[in-house]
Amino acid sequence: MKPKDAHEKAPRPGWREPMVWLVVGGPAVVVVAALTTGYIAWRGADEVVTDPVAAQTRAPQSLQPALSARNHAATPR
Repeated sequence: MKPKDAHEKAPRPGWREPMVWLVVGGPAVVVVAALTTGYIAWRGADEVVTDPVAAQTRAPQSLQPALSARNHAATPR
């Protein structure tokens, strides 16, 4: 039997290799970010407007000029 060379290293487990974390970590961060974005979008979704006229009448008084200006700009001349 040949004695072990002093320079020879024992194999390390895969999770201890830095390249594994670079390869797996990038997509894992993207998946977590996508799930977080989906959660924020789901929880903070605005209500669906089915009747635009009713939505304008329910708007706060401070938004009324902006809504009327937007509607005026959209009307044909």
